[in-house]
Amino acid sequence: VGRLLLAQAAEHVVNTSMELGGNAPFVVLADADVDAAVQGAMLAKMRNYGQACTAANRFVVDESVAEEFTSKLVSAMAAVPVAPLINARAVAGVEARVSDSGGRVLLGGKRGSGPGFTYPPTVVTDVPRDSVLAREEIFGPVASVLTVSSEDEAVAVANATEMGLVAYVYTRDLARGLRVSERLEAGMVGLNRGLVSDPAAPFGGVKESGLGREGGYEGIREYLETTYVATSW
Repeated sequence: VGRLLLAQAAEHVVNTSMELGGNAPFVVLADADVDAAVQGAMLAKMRNYGQACTAANRFVVDESVAEEFTSKLVSAMAAVPVAPLINARAVAGVEARVSDSGGRVLLGGKRGSGPGFTYPPTVVTDVPRDSVLAREEIFGPVASVLTVSSEDEAVAVANATEMGLVAYVYTRDLARGLRVSERLEAGMVGLNRGLVSDPAAPFGGVKESGLGREGGYEGIREYLETTYVATSW
């Protein structure tokens, strides 16, 4: 839809601001506070039951803390009541992506038999890098875990998507966190926090996640046209 609107805008040279969704990585480095990371993961993943453009999609976890993080994430996800998705098409899409993931389902993974458009909280680990769960935005209650062995690999995996709306990073080292944040291809980064949205901050992404910003001073500028007057007296 964004591409169609941009094409139509181009016919009249109309300026646009586009927020086109994301495929957010949630990076847990080796020195992260795992309990804090799980708490942030639940906020980033399950807000609106995973149906948010800023929802964490790919959990990129260092192998040294992967077992602990995944175990605690499963426990936290298991405590979330099953809730509805927006429609039947959304349920079918989530179900198909999990079925085709090539990963190992630790929690959920199957649609319930009850009424309504429901899908259970789901955790999938050992997710291949080329899996549909790694490549596409899920927009549902599914957390996919990808294990890495270094900071460089974590950044590479996090950036391996055409989207770049938001990313999350957990580490006890502030300098390291800022360094990794600068390397991530995202318009917004949550450093040791699972929530980035704020009316006073510029909201928007890079790459195919859109153009322009909403909120903050930068958001106001999207509605303005600069006029430069050069004069001689």
